[in-house]
Amino acid sequence: MSQTIVEKIAQSRMAEGPNRPLRAGDFLSIRPHHIMTHDNTSAVMKKFKAIGARCVYDPGQPVFTADHDIQNTEESNLAKYRSMETFSREHGIDFYPPGTGIGHQIMVEEGYVLPGTFVVASDSHSNIYGALGAIGTPVVRTDAAAIWATGEFWWQIPRTIQVVLEGKLSPGVTGKDVIVTLCGLYNREEVLNAAIEFAGPGVASLSMDARLTIANMSTEWGALVGWFPVDEITVNYLEARNRELRALGITRVPEEKFAVWRTTPPAPDADAVYAGRIKLDLAQVTPHVSGPDSLQVMQSVGEIAEKKVAVQKAYLVSCVNSRLEDLEAAAQVLRGKRVASGVQFYLAAASRSVQEEAERRGVWQVLLDAGAKVLPSGCGPCIGLGAGLLKAGEVGISATNRNFKGRMGSRDAQCYLASPEVVAASAVAGYICGPVKPEVHNVVYRFKKLAASAANAECVEILSGFPTSVRGRLVFLPQDNLNTDGIYGKDHTYREDMTPEMMARVVMENYDPQFSRRTLAGDVVVGGFNFGTGSSREQAVTALGYKGIRLVIAGSFSQTYLRNAFNNGFLCIEAPELVNCLRSTLADAVAKKEKTIIPGEEIEVDFGASTMRYAGEEFAFPSLGSVPQSLVIAGGVENLVSKKLELTMVAAQQ
Repeated sequence: MSQTIVEKIAQSRMAEGPNRPLRAGDFLSIRPHHIMTHDNTSAVMKKFKAIGARCVYDPGQPVFTADHDIQNTEESNLAKYRSMETFSREHGIDFYPPGTGIGHQIMVEEGYVLPGTFVVASDSHSNIYGALGAIGTPVVRTDAAAIWATGEFWWQIPRTIQVVLEGKLSPGVTGKDVIVTLCGLYNREEVLNAAIEFAGPGVASLSMDARLTIANMSTEWGALVGWFPVDEITVNYLEARNRELRALGITRVPEEKFAVWRTTPPAPDADAVYAGRIKLDLAQVTPHVSGPDSLQVMQSVGEIAEKKVAVQKAYLVSCVNSRLEDLEAAAQVLRGKRVASGVQFYLAAASRSVQEEAERRGVWQVLLDAGAKVLPSGCGPCIGLGAGLLKAGEVGISATNRNFKGRMGSRDAQCYLASPEVVAASAVAGYICGPVKPEVHNVVYRFKKLAASAANAECVEILSGFPTSVRGRLVFLPQDNLNTDGIYGKDHTYREDMTPEMMARVVMENYDPQFSRRTLAGDVVVGGFNFGTGSSREQAVTALGYKGIRLVIAGSFSQTYLRNAFNNGFLCIEAPELVNCLRSTLADAVAKKEKTIIPGEEIEVDFGASTMRYAGEEFAFPSLGSVPQSLVIAGGVENLVSKKLELTMVAAQQ
């Protein structure tokens, strides 16, 4: 069976899963090469101890980086960093203290990310590792604790969208412009919760820094993975990094791998099955900005320059655009110039190593001479921490990766995202513009949904304690993108006095206040597409369980919601064909915008046959093998890991 690169790399790291070639929709237990945690390491430490773990399964697997709140010198924060360092020393884990750099940059430049590897982090921008031909994807803190304790975590293979790059970028157009264009043009969930596999002749024209930028912001595009093929650019970059590491006595990158990567690099099968394909002519891409306050809104630099949108703050920071190539590009614009009066220009390199090289080349001094205010190598204003945040009424132009309202300061401020060149030019002009008047091209929308193989009904072995089937009254919630605040409102999220009974009474009240009154224990909820989007609150899962809902079926799920569900032992199944069928058969109710539709018929789910029956029709769904079954039987991942650890200790004592 042919496979995408995600399926192939996941297969190579599978600890438990289907006894056949993996395909989209499959659940498996996977053993990542590395797991990076940053300031949230201390929270993961608490979960690690709570599940009864005493030692780290593989001390070479975790990497600790302190990068988010490093400007905070309060004793509580310093104590947190000390506890991280102490834990790392006790368990033999690599620890990078505050000021070393941003965690993702450290993972890349220190040789933890290599072609064909599977690397995760408890941070959403783990997609960046795909620039080096690895699978990079985020995990939540519970997953991180499970990996520390057992070396494994569970994952579901996402569908893959192929993005074919043609042509080459024009002078003055950057990788940031590519991903801003993709986010702005393909914003109808074409790649939501998918793996992106970049391909085509245009890839070869992109520098490594450009690839890192694009892979990083594939997160904002809605993807779970952003993978680039391994070519001369990749291998040359890794060889250069390896020389520097070996000069420091670090032999993390195996020398013999370079010949392999040049001759037989990791690659998808030629006849791999994709869910869709996007084609982008790089020559059509021109400098663009995102915003304000949204990645899905883009404007050409030429267009916005005519509006003379005044800025008060400019930022050249973060894990997406503060590497050497970015600093050099900004310096080229700023050489011999000064930042405009009334504009504050903040600068932080992606790592101490990057800053030192920029200083050696004279680039750093150019930026300082232009009036840049230096911040330590870390996340800083990108995550809304430390100096330089946007105040109410201010407008910022930033080379960071997110511009959600309130992300970089006040919710009453506005933020635009752009390339380092545009940020630098805007800082000098005092309004958003580019260093030169750019040409304007219209990028053509070229997306084709492909006939990717649908879920196949598959017989699976049912583990003891897992139901062979579930039968219940169908409750249809037709809204797409039903978010976690709609499922469990923010007014209850941080209350400590909410009992299970109270949570059951308020579940879905922000979506439909009548939901709790109309539904019964034993009902089966069927939602729309991207069910559970939004914040990561676990109560959006547990409240449904307390209400007595047996499981949720949806066209698709937010991956954060899906992880929270199985991590709490709650069943979720993707069945887009069923959802489309319900929208057709219940069209009148849907047209009336009924929130909760209860047609009165039951649905039966057969887990052994991986099928469900409703109104005389049968629908297949991805099989739930031993991995998801074990999570449900145990009541969640923490219980499952605790049980594994108990069995391991008993075996050791015998």
